[in-house]
Amino acid sequence: MKFKVDENLPRDVCDLLQGSGHDAVSVGEQGLGGADDPQLFRVCQDEGRVLVTLDVDFANVHAYPPASTPGLIVLRLARQDRPHVLAVLRDLLPQLEREPPDHRLWIVEDGRIRIRE
Repeated sequence: MKFKVDENLPRDVCDLLQGSGHDAVSVGEQGLGGADDPQLFRVCQDEGRVLVTLDVDFANVHAYPPASTPGLIVLRLARQDRPHVLAVLRDLLPQLEREPPDHRLWIVEDGRIRIRE
C-alpha cells in the first residue's frame, strides 16, 4: 500500500509503515511542507497514496470526498505525542492488512475506527 504522511506527524510514522512493507513518503521529503490542503489532496490523488494526517479538515467528506482518493486516514487522538501516535498506528497495521482504506475515510480515535464511504 502507498501512503503519504502529513507534516503534522513524526517522521517515525514513515519508518513504521515502511518497516511493515508499505511504500510511505512524508510531505516534507517531497518538499510539500506548507502546501495547502487542496493541493495535498490532489497530490495524493495523482500519486495514488493514502493520506495519513492529524488534520481533521480532511474528515470533511464534502471538501475531500473519499471516493475520489485512494483513502484518507485522519487521526483524532486525545494525545498526539510521538509515542502515542506510533502505538495507535502500530495497532492499526493489522486492520489495514485485513481491510485496506480504498476510497474511504478512516477516522481513527482512541479505541475505535469510524469508516465513511
